[in-house]
Amino acid sequence: MRSRKMMGTIGVFSIGALALAACSSGGGSESSASGEAGGGSDGDITLTVATFNEFGYDNLFDEYMESHPGIKVEQKKAATSNEAHDNMLTRLAAGSGLSDIEAIEVDWWPELKQYPDEFVDLSSPDVEGRWLDWKAEAAMTEDGKLMGYGTDAGPEAICYRADMFEKAGLPTDRNEVAKLLEGDWDKYFEVGKQFVEATGIPWFDGGTGTYQGILNQVEQPFEESDNTVIPLDQNDTIKKVYDQVLKASVEDNLSAHLSQWSEDWTNAFQNDGFATMLCPPWMLGVVEGNAEGVEGWDVAPVFPGGGGNWGGSYLTVPAQGAHPEEARELAAWLTAPEQQIKAFETKGNFPSQLEALDSPELTEYTNEFFNNAPIGQIFSDMSKKITVQPYKGPNFFALTTLVTDGITRVDVDKTDDAQASWDKVIAEYNQLDLQ
Repeated sequence: MRSRKMMGTIGVFSIGALALAACSSGGGSESSASGEAGGGSDGDITLTVATFNEFGYDNLFDEYMESHPGIKVEQKKAATSNEAHDNMLTRLAAGSGLSDIEAIEVDWWPELKQYPDEFVDLSSPDVEGRWLDWKAEAAMTEDGKLMGYGTDAGPEAICYRADMFEKAGLPTDRNEVAKLLEGDWDKYFEVGKQFVEATGIPWFDGGTGTYQGILNQVEQPFEESDNTVIPLDQNDTIKKVYDQVLKASVEDNLSAHLSQWSEDWTNAFQNDGFATMLCPPWMLGVVEGNAEGVEGWDVAPVFPGGGGNWGGSYLTVPAQGAHPEEARELAAWLTAPEQQIKAFETKGNFPSQLEALDSPELTEYTNEFFNNAPIGQIFSDMSKKITVQPYKGPNFFALTTLVTDGITRVDVDKTDDAQASWDKVIAEYNQLDLQ
């Protein structure tokens, strides 16, 4: 979902530590909640659903209540995913206060999977095979428990300025651009060097966004499947990614040297600041909003290295709820293909359901701002090219933050060279004492 990705890195907290905070925390803001789960005046059972930002569910709740007269649904909507995240962990630690259904970000799984007994197993024959494999596997425990139903996904493509491509003498048609960029990351950077040489305009927005795209294709970036940390000073894979990004960003000068979500980054859309950027579907609304009045943006059905996913959410059913079966039924309905299409049409949340990905309502959807690009078909195709989801253990966020900070010092702040900044990364890693 679009604005939820501005959250940055989520801190890793322990349930034990949060238990202390539970006594004083007031939790997240609520946009439409009026009571606790239980009996309701308008139905025999009241189910509360905790979301954040925009899931596109408002009309769907009304539809569900019309077809289920014994159920009343109340939404609790936090302003940001950070707020929802902290509220959820606090109430999970307290043992009470969670909604019957809790929406979560994909990046919360490393924390929540440490406490599988706190969530209802959502495995059921009626949802088997419903999602893309990588989407369902992210919510599975090692012993086969399904902890969440997938909502949206973030398959990536390339957003580009066709007018800038024309200025550089490069193809402008989205399918021709896809052919031009087809290949690995080296190919993407090689074309970038041609572009910068011809125009003097940066090829991409910044190193950290590019790092994110490459990292999303690494199966075991920082930890083994048993959560054993790969020592960062011996992690050749991550060091290669770090070097590759900074060579392209600084040595080859392909970067606009911007931090995503910063004021300078936002302003760059109005100032012809760069020619391409990595785009999951939720990023389209961000681009359109920042580049309002600017012509030339398009979407190419291609991504370096084949495919990648950035972002996405799930619905979980906490075990502490009073009506787990009714909550499971509502969560299954909200994430069914028909409802995923409606949420996409309402708020642009891209489906993760196999059946929804082939629906004409999705595949025939176009976006006027992006030169009427058939974004439904593009992202449906790109979602099927995703073969890897990075394993994110309990230490993932602490470790990836060290690396992104290292890239930022070189690419954006320009306070260090690549080696000096990497030395700082390793020094900070050693201070974590993860061995």
